[in-house]
Amino acid sequence: MKSEHISDSSVEFVCRCGNRSTERDLHGNDTDVARRGFLRSAITGAVVGVIAGTAATSPRRAVAQDTPDAALKTMMDGNERYIGGQLKSLEEDLSILKAKTAEKQEPFAAVLSCADSRVPVEIIFDQSIGHIFVVRVAGNVATPETIASLEYGVAVLGTKLLMVLGHGNCGAVKAAIDGKAVPGQISALYAPIRPAVDAARSDLDAAIDLNAKIQATLLSKASPIIAGAINEGKLKVVAGRYDLTSGIVSLLA
Repeated sequence: MKSEHISDSSVEFVCRCGNRSTERDLHGNDTDVARRGFLRSAITGAVVGVIAGTAATSPRRAVAQDTPDAALKTMMDGNERYIGGQLKSLEEDLSILKAKTAEKQEPFAAVLSCADSRVPVEIIFDQSIGHIFVVRVAGNVATPETIASLEYGVAVLGTKLLMVLGHGNCGAVKAAIDGKAVPGQISALYAPIRPAVDAARSDLDAAIDLNAKIQATLLSKASPIIAGAINEGKLKVVAGRYDLTSGIVSLLA
């Protein structure tokens, strides 16, 4: 699969597979003027927000998650607590609600996760309300909408870490392997997952891991906002896999 990118001037999402170049949305349709306008507004708003200083940093985040590496360590430490049944976030959730902090959010990490109900992102990383900016879509794929959302997390909210999180026995990846006729718009998910399926020769576990890594690479290169934050050392993008049985999150090299 060749590189996909968003043009900074026209804010267009382009997917190149083989010799084909198509501009599409989640439903497989051509991206229309309204969609491009929406994405342009999202990115413009993010940049304006940063200039205006809206990405305020909480004392807690400044101490514990002030670098991409520290943010990643916080996430993985939380996963260890989750595995060990020693969650701390639930009590903190109550204290945050009592403090009436609904007016703002200050997440230190963003996660592009599958929509699967067995992957409760905040819980598996033992993080409380407002700490993780979660974007969920079946197959944890990077689309114009998910990229725009994650750009907001980076540019406006100041997230230090962006993780693409796949998981075992992913139904979206399995469906892309099977390639069977499905109702509605479900088949629109096949195309962005197909490069991983082809590279893995239809092996489910390998395809799940490859898909997470491909989507992480796409995010790192497709968005000038995300790529710029990486180059400045302000952001790290990683791929991970959540094991439904053990609860372990493994980082994928």
